[in-house]
Amino acid sequence: MGQETFLARQPIVDAEHRLFAYELLFRQSLASVSAQITNQLQAGVEIISNTLCLGPEWLLQGRLAFINLDEATLMSDFVCLLPPHHVVYEILETVPVTPVLIARIRELRQLGYRFALDDFVALDEYRPLLPMIDFVKLDVLEQHPEKTVEIIDHIRLDFTGQFIAEKVETREMFELCRNAGIQYFQGYYFAHPENLASRTIQPGQLAVLELMNKVRTCQDLSEIEDPLRRNAALTLRLLRYANSAAAGLQQHVHTVRQALTLIGLKTLYRWLALLLITANPTPTNALAARTAVTRGRICELLGQPRLSRDAQDELFITGLFSLAEPLMGITRARLLEYLPMPDPIVQALVHQSGPYAPFLKLAEASERSDFEQIARYADDIASSPEEVNVAQLQSLAWTEELAGEVTSTAP
Repeated sequence: MGQETFLARQPIVDAEHRLFAYELLFRQSLASVSAQITNQLQAGVEIISNTLCLGPEWLLQGRLAFINLDEATLMSDFVCLLPPHHVVYEILETVPVTPVLIARIRELRQLGYRFALDDFVALDEYRPLLPMIDFVKLDVLEQHPEKTVEIIDHIRLDFTGQFIAEKVETREMFELCRNAGIQYFQGYYFAHPENLASRTIQPGQLAVLELMNKVRTCQDLSEIEDPLRRNAALTLRLLRYANSAAAGLQQHVHTVRQALTLIGLKTLYRWLALLLITANPTPTNALAARTAVTRGRICELLGQPRLSRDAQDELFITGLFSLAEPLMGITRARLLEYLPMPDPIVQALVHQSGPYAPFLKLAEASERSDFEQIARYADDIASSPEEVNVAQLQSLAWTEELAGEVTSTAP
């Protein structure tokens, strides 16, 4: 199962109250109203990790993420895990300004990262940083408005970036800051931090999802050959699978390219889907995984005399992913954010509608031995209870045959 991930995000807006960015904040639980930080390095790493797990695209919706960093996190390799176009790293006021810090900021700026000074006060030690800083954040709750204006005037010669007023709690303070030339604003006047939680997928599952997305849009085998070769566990599984498929052809597969050429992209996609669903080898999940595989196969067999080969493949995926929630610990809707699928699959999985829905409902009714529902949905696809029964028996036999290969080890 996935691990529960927590974050809070607070909007940063412009003078017209339009969303500009989010500050991402550390939280221990969904009920937390503030960060209880005992280890600043751990908090910074957790925010970066949870941003990756939640997905920057979903979490940020095209906006920037402002993330607080202490000295240890800033010096670590963790800061390079997030794409530079997504983030602005806030240097905490507790970080000492040293030649090492200045060199590190220069290094990260060359990689495209941007920086803000948090809770800025006009001390001379910060002057060497100002030409490299994109944003200065001013705590307007803790100091008199005149002090804020004084700081802005004091650093304008060295600082060409933009100002953000923090802790803006009243309309009067907002207007004062705006009139002082501050471009962006954050505080309870606009929005309180919003706590977010998501059950994240495991790293092995994430690697499979990324490959599935590549396969879905692939025009050249080399696009997926390299990422496959970089994942030793997947490479070994793929070569074993390909050699099993090649047994009747009296040839041995030695390379990823040979395996891809032999099995083809459609079969590779199906194989990856099976790995994704069977990636967590607990006893309970092993049973659910067999049910998912059987369900996918029933849908596919019932589609064979009625739909195209492509549609049959999509029916298999529909049945397989109908049990994604208990197997992977994430909702179907969340899975579809990670792995976009054709509309008929989405309709069947999320809305129980569309051309594939009767096939899925038939497979589910077969598992329950619900003969009334079987008769109803068999009629919807011009089938019969007898045909459904045969498809179920064939699917169970096929799943038993496949089980040893699919569930032997996790990817």
